[in-house]
Amino acid sequence: MDRTEENRQEYKQSQRRVKREVSKAKQKAYDELYTRLDTREGEKDLYRSARQRDRDGKDVQQVRVIKDRDGRVLTSEESVHRRWKEYFEELMNEENERERRVEGVNSVEQKVDKIRKDEVRKALKRIKSGKAVGPDDIPVEVWKCLGEAAVEFLTSLFNRVLESDKMPEEWRRSQTEEFKVEVGLHQGLALSPFLFAMVMDQLLEEVRQECREQVEENLERWRFVLERRGMKVSRSKTEYMCVNEREGSGTVRLQGEEVKKVYLLRCKYLGSTVQSNRECGKEVKKRVRAGWNGWRKVLGVLCGRKISARIKGKVYKTVVRPAMLYGLETVSLRKRQESELEVAELKMLRFSLGVTRLDRIRNEYTRGTAHVGRLGQAAGKEEGQRGGIWM
Repeated sequence: MDRTEENRQEYKQSQRRVKREVSKAKQKAYDELYTRLDTREGEKDLYRSARQRDRDGKDVQQVRVIKDRDGRVLTSEESVHRRWKEYFEELMNEENERERRVEGVNSVEQKVDKIRKDEVRKALKRIKSGKAVGPDDIPVEVWKCLGEAAVEFLTSLFNRVLESDKMPEEWRRSQTEEFKVEVGLHQGLALSPFLFAMVMDQLLEEVRQECREQVEENLERWRFVLERRGMKVSRSKTEYMCVNEREGSGTVRLQGEEVKKVYLLRCKYLGSTVQSNRECGKEVKKRVRAGWNGWRKVLGVLCGRKISARIKGKVYKTVVRPAMLYGLETVSLRKRQESELEVAELKMLRFSLGVTRLDRIRNEYTRGTAHVGRLGQAAGKEEGQRGGIWM
């Protein structure tokens, strides 16, 4: 094309038309997306989008290093993986001294039936999609798409392994990437916390004494019973705290080694901060920080201008509020601490709805717009569901 002024103007006009069409198509796609996210079917996509935005906002350029047994820093990927392998081999194969309770176990020799096609078919249906591939680099979606052909092939392969007592060497090796542990203890059973509390109450009742000498004697007896069953009492992590302590009350020792003593506002028990003055202000402040951390993770959704207030409130109640209330059903809150939680929550809701205190909007209206009830009511409901034990 000749570079004349006429052609140049025509090119610019065509470029403007293309940009307008692209902008219209993009706006239409965004409108359809936000309309779908405002429905019950689109809620899963909303949470998936929030998680993806949180991952995209993190710095992925991490320096992955680890120290060997001599304290030298390893930087190469191969040496890091080798050290992880050595560590877990030692961790999982080390036998602690313990009392042998099972003797004379008889082995049962019985012919194993062949693997059936219906068993393989059920196993394929139970496997979730989107999982990481193994050494063969074949995702599970491929086997599901192949249908009966995959069932016949896998059944034949598994039976050959079963009959020959040999398996591919690739199956014996696996590699997983390191990941940061970001969650606490998962309770698989609703009764687990209560059973644990009953056992711990009984143990602590036996250990608790009036003088330090009796405490040390019972602590040593506790250590002996645990280590006889193959468990170890960590000397570096074991701590104790005195409530209403008097001056010059001495120390507690375990096997001649002094147990670490923690002071005011510094003791943690099962994830909760315990204070020697029986207050819970430190724990409330920690829960407020946890709420803000959860709010920042879904910031892109909560502050999205085209996302409805109802959806914002629902995301807030399912992501942010549980982080603030976690563990507080076992804490007797005072008015001042309840007010501290309420202030933090209203600040988050105002940020999400795009208003400030200068707009002079009543708190009830802010909560009603986001369909979020008062925090005290939610805490009471949580307590009723879990049957919290109040201190």
